[in-house]
Amino acid sequence: MKQKTLRYTLAILGLSIFTSLPTFAAPTYGEHLEGFQYPYPLQFFQFDSQQQNLKMGYMDVHPKHPNGRTVVLLHGKNFCAATWQNSIQVLTQQGYRVVAPDQIGFCTSTKPDYYQYSFQQLAENTHALLQHLNISNAVMMGHSTGGMLAVRYALMYPKETQQLLLVNPIGLEDWKAKGVPYRTVDQWYQRELKLSVQSIRAYEQKTYYMGHWKPDYDRWVDMLAGLNAGSGHKKVAWNSALIYDMIFTQPVYYELPNIQVPTVLFIGTSDTTAIGSDIAPPEVKQQIGHYNVLGKQAAQRIPHAKLVEFPNMGHAPQMQDPVKFNRALLAELKMVQ
Repeated sequence: MKQKTLRYTLAILGLSIFTSLPTFAAPTYGEHLEGFQYPYPLQFFQFDSQQQNLKMGYMDVHPKHPNGRTVVLLHGKNFCAATWQNSIQVLTQQGYRVVAPDQIGFCTSTKPDYYQYSFQQLAENTHALLQHLNISNAVMMGHSTGGMLAVRYALMYPKETQQLLLVNPIGLEDWKAKGVPYRTVDQWYQRELKLSVQSIRAYEQKTYYMGHWKPDYDRWVDMLAGLNAGSGHKKVAWNSALIYDMIFTQPVYYELPNIQVPTVLFIGTSDTTAIGSDIAPPEVKQQIGHYNVLGKQAAQRIPHAKLVEFPNMGHAPQMQDPVKFNRALLAELKMVQ
């Protein structure tokens, strides 16, 4: 009897240990992220660009008590409009209308077989969406690659940009000029084909959340991994490769002094994001991706910019500590009416 009890106890203990281990199997989603639930109703803007008809997914969330202002949220390279969920909730509660698009090549939007990607083109696409929604003046907030796009938008449409908010934007340095080797689109494509839920989770834990992990983050890993592993696997990887080439070869760094609108930089100072750092020589890798320095330098280069730093936070402070980030965000929004 004692032996049976012992075996039973060990079996239960083993099952408990097994089920407590993290699972690395992600669901799979369609080419346009079909199957993944967005936090607010998803709409689609159809337009013609580069001799083809494209579809841009977006959320347009209206507050119960409007304050007359609109905030446009631009996602990063490994993100989607859905990752702005917490910020959308807070902003609409404060009376802001929020528009959060998925750029062409990303998430719920079209993945073209061919497309000449440029930040100017993505800015034009975003501008066309806002015209469609009858929005002629908005706060532009961009995170990561979305920060590069927000800068380009503000440079192209300064009179229609009420305020520029940059959350750990990339492009605050020119990696190519600093010695990071060039990858061809084909090389990027082969790299993107190999993405897995394990590699995505490991990278995000290290770079976005400084080694920490919360169960809430798993949803965003599943989103990206599921899109990459789904029916559009090759097309998703190809567009991702084209987009990485755009990011690497089209720095906005040199035009930061030309920004004419009120600008705030929200910087997680422990961020180390730098495109191509994985293949950079050691002496080059040591010189790039230091956001504790890059944020300060960018604030000096952008006329009258303000710097808000988040010590010990990584690439996504709005997701790592939403309460602290949103408190700072609302305070800065109130500075420009």
